[in-house]
Amino acid sequence: MTDAIRLAQDLIAAPSVTPATGAVFDILESALRPLGFEVDRFVAGEAPDGPVENLFATRAGSGEGRHLAFAGHLDVVPPGLGWASDPFTPEIRGNLLYGRGAVDMKSSIAAFVAAVPKEQDGRISLIITGDEEGPAVHGTVALIDHIKTRNLIPDLCVVGEPTSVNRLGDMMKIGRRGSVNIWINVPGVQGHVAYPHMADNPIPRLVRILSQIDAILLDDGTDWFQPSNIEVTDIEVGNPATNVIPPLARARLSIRFNSLHTGQDLVDRISEIVRAEIPEGEVIARISGEAFVTLPGELSDLVAGSVEKVVGIRPELSTTGGTSDARFLSQICPVVEFGLCNATMHKLDEAVALDDIRELTKIYAEIIARASE
Repeated sequence: MTDAIRLAQDLIAAPSVTPATGAVFDILESALRPLGFEVDRFVAGEAPDGPVENLFATRAGSGEGRHLAFAGHLDVVPPGLGWASDPFTPEIRGNLLYGRGAVDMKSSIAAFVAAVPKEQDGRISLIITGDEEGPAVHGTVALIDHIKTRNLIPDLCVVGEPTSVNRLGDMMKIGRRGSVNIWINVPGVQGHVAYPHMADNPIPRLVRILSQIDAILLDDGTDWFQPSNIEVTDIEVGNPATNVIPPLARARLSIRFNSLHTGQDLVDRISEIVRAEIPEGEVIARISGEAFVTLPGELSDLVAGSVEKVVGIRPELSTTGGTSDARFLSQICPVVEFGLCNATMHKLDEAVALDDIRELTKIYAEIIARASE
């Protein structure tokens, strides 16, 4: 049997700041092949958003049971400065395993691999990318295309993101809000402040635009989602002179939205406000993902029941937090997210409790067993 803690240490010891390629995938492949998995690895994309390495591993079962997929990512965010130890030298101190990726989410991947039984009824697959923390352009999206080409679309999928809050098992995600970033560029005409009639100041126009946007109430939330929100995340003029009217003013918005909206509808709404104020204004948008929810049912009951059997609590069903690659996988099959406690993810001295790795392995083993029934 695979030792989840040992595998987690090996994965952490392979630096894999997004976009990840190479050694960290070698380690995972070496753990999967002895278990009978067929492993496909491929690199997608070019700079600046790539190249990105992806891995799809699959093992057929002994019967006609369901196809369960586990999805995750081997890339990590940059460690930053100020760690008590080398972030890519896994270190156990007390009951904690320290290292970048310990929580998000190399230990979760290790736990699932360790949970794989000698045989199962139905098919098990792993969908692992090296680009979840980055632009996510050439990662899970490319893996989905690969899976479709092979005609191996899962019946259900568990994403191993760290969803627990105060203790392992207290929360799972059944959906996520959508995300769109919007850049607004308002042109003007540069000139001397003493001769405003010979210039066109773009700043008042941008202020009026932002005032209208700030007044928008998108919704009051739904049964499963909090209210959508629009946040101004940057305003830029870049004018060092005190006596010059600038030629351009910029702003950036971030919108997190629930299932009452689509990303494109929100982009169109912002564009209408900008163009009404200044027809030559420019709106550039990047939709990171659409909102989705897997309504409570067979999959959530399967996962929640497995958690309750192992740790004695039934997880809260939630859609809070940021985005994850579940937003892509939800387009091909029912998907939920369940994993470790998220208190230290992306932080200095990221760490996971050894007992949580062991318990998560048992939970994933129970999920596999129930999915095979």
